[in-house]
Amino acid sequence: MDNKIIFSEELIRRYDTFGPRYTSYPTAVQFKNDIDSSDYKEWVKYSNDDPIPRSLSLYLHIPFCNTICYYCGCSKVITKDKSKARHYIELLKKEIQLQGELFAKDREVLQIHWGGGTPTFLSDDEIHEIIECIRENFNVPDNDKIEFGIEVDPRTVDKARIKHLSQSGFNRISFGVQDFNDKVQQAVNRVQSTEEIKQHIQSARQLNFESINIDLMYGLPHQSVSSFDETLETTIQLDPDRIAIYNYAHLPEMFKPQRRINEEDLPSAEEKLNILERCIDKLQNAGYVYIGMDHFAKSSDSLVKAQQDGSLHRNFQGYSTHADSDIIAMGITAISNIGDNYSQNVRTIEEYEHYLKQNKIPVFRGIELEDDDVLRGEIINQLMCNNKLDISNIEKRWHINFNSYFRAPLKNLQAMADDGLVKIDDSKLSITGSGRLLARSICMQFDRYLQQENKNRFSRVI
Repeated sequence: MDNKIIFSEELIRRYDTFGPRYTSYPTAVQFKNDIDSSDYKEWVKYSNDDPIPRSLSLYLHIPFCNTICYYCGCSKVITKDKSKARHYIELLKKEIQLQGELFAKDREVLQIHWGGGTPTFLSDDEIHEIIECIRENFNVPDNDKIEFGIEVDPRTVDKARIKHLSQSGFNRISFGVQDFNDKVQQAVNRVQSTEEIKQHIQSARQLNFESINIDLMYGLPHQSVSSFDETLETTIQLDPDRIAIYNYAHLPEMFKPQRRINEEDLPSAEEKLNILERCIDKLQNAGYVYIGMDHFAKSSDSLVKAQQDGSLHRNFQGYSTHADSDIIAMGITAISNIGDNYSQNVRTIEEYEHYLKQNKIPVFRGIELEDDDVLRGEIINQLMCNNKLDISNIEKRWHINFNSYFRAPLKNLQAMADDGLVKIDDSKLSITGSGRLLARSICMQFDRYLQQENKNRFSRVI
């Protein structure tokens, strides 16, 4: 499959609307407050009874950061007092124990991911303590079968800390860089040394981390094509396995820290598009493959291989090669995916403690999917991840006539087909090189909930 993106400013402007990122379908906007821990336990029981046990993917949310990054919209607790994490760690260990009791012991954990916040806010001993708790309560293989990843703020680690992460079992590491430019860093309150980041990546490579990722962000104050070009040059020289380049969405009415950003310093919509085009050209020319959304990877990467064989999946942690796993997400705000159903943990540490003191899984909302949700979710996932849909296969598996069932979406997609974004015939729907950047807009045609929602609740597609 040709992964090359064809950049068309005219088409982007025509179809650049507000829409979901489709880390799930239905999206979290549709979650209902009548889902609780008893529903969650029923879902786990049903999943345990599956004749072929699904593997498990664990996500741990560590909400602490020692400084505020003005662009951030994540769930976080800002403090320089490291001792404040102690109480949360005890609560997290309690949830790990309660979750571990629910899942059959023949179900292997094949993936663990730590996100935040800043997971490396914790000390080496605290990280080790949580890992030991995971191993005591879940079936974690003691070999290289497992993907064990962590998000890292470069300012919180040194060579010794990265070595400790490796010795603790982490084999995938993601560095949050955003931009190497000093002026941009000052404007978003994330000042970090380029030389130190280079040393961190060199250390991770020497310690044989299987995958090294760099996160960047475009649309930040003082960025321009020329300034971001230098950041791209530095990134390419560092030679990470994966690169994520996120679009900064300025929503100060939703995220208070963004109110500290001077809107006059933000690049114009036209400049943002030019930066995006430069990112695409430069990274493709450097040998990176565009996976989708914001993600690029080397051609040898497992994400690229999964996309080529049609097994790539998308969830709340982004793109994944573990499509057949139940996701157990632990910590405040974390979202689990058990079978065909979604649940979300409470939002505050106080609520989290309240549930766990009662030995209850701290779920406060979620959604139990209907058959139509599962069908549409499968279609959206295939298009978001693999850029094509086998219509014949969908019809056989779901016993539907695709053209009749999706008459309205197909009618809406015809304009996109006329503009060269998609190709549609009786057996296949595929996204072209011109449509890859607009995959979200294409998928939105299959989203039956969008007609009921204010689309401005979502970020722009581009």
